[in-house]
Amino acid sequence: MAQIKRSGKGVRRAAKANSRAKTARRAKAKTSGFFDGAMALLPFTEEQLHRIFLAIILGGAVALAWFIASLAGIPAMAQAQVAGLASDAGFEVRRVRVSGANRMNDQKVYDTVWKERNAATPMPLVDLHEIRTRLLALSWVKDARVSTQLPQTIAIDIVERVPHAVLKRPDRLMLIDAEGVELEPISEQAAANMLVISGAGASRVVGGLDRLMAAAPALQPQIKGAEWVGNRRWNLLFKSGQVLALPQGADASAKALVSFARLDGQNRLLGGKVATFDMRAPPRVYMRIPGRADKVLNQDGSK
Repeated sequence: MAQIKRSGKGVRRAAKANSRAKTARRAKAKTSGFFDGAMALLPFTEEQLHRIFLAIILGGAVALAWFIASLAGIPAMAQAQVAGLASDAGFEVRRVRVSGANRMNDQKVYDTVWKERNAATPMPLVDLHEIRTRLLALSWVKDARVSTQLPQTIAIDIVERVPHAVLKRPDRLMLIDAEGVELEPISEQAAANMLVISGAGASRVVGGLDRLMAAAPALQPQIKGAEWVGNRRWNLLFKSGQVLALPQGADASAKALVSFARLDGQNRLLGGKVATFDMRAPPRVYMRIPGRADKVLNQDGSK
């Protein structure tokens, strides 16, 4: 007698499987659509994204290889191996980008960073700290930030020193910043409208000179130069060719300069016949006129 097999249960299973497949296809289509939409929002082409992912993968592989080799106690061999892998993958110095160098010669920066132009250095062998140390040795560089931009660029951001005054040496004129750091030689013509300081140790106390002149701002445009005398006090040279000898000490010299500014406002001292004003013995001002005896003027304006 023939047996009849019931297939109801098999049909239900097939229907459930078909339903799950449809759900999976809908979810995949929804996910794919969301991914495609997200990719469309990114400012990269598909080729650029492939390159970025490749760089991330290669960079991770290089880092992992270095870590494993370091744990194994063979850092030198590992470094050479990693450098070779990085170079083969295109991770080697081909460009140096410099920003912030406005007054200094860019070539000095390139020569400092890139010692061997004919040989591309693998990125793992680039010592950023050592490059920054070399850059800070340049007179114009106040600070520097060094970073790598994979796969082939070293980025240099320079903070330059700002020219502030001119230091007069026996054999030449030197441009200096507000901290007294010597930047580079300068010609007399280029220094014509700048403050010129002189005297042994003058560059070390240029900050104190700035504070001194700030005490009498009305006189600053008239000051052409300053001489640091005996490592203790200043003589100021005015554009009129006259000299003001100030006492030693920051407070005493500032007080004397303020008094001189007041006396000049009352008696028009600058531009007159007096060659030297000596205020080292307050409260009197000794005025020296070529070919005449000294005159004495009290700081209250009386003779």
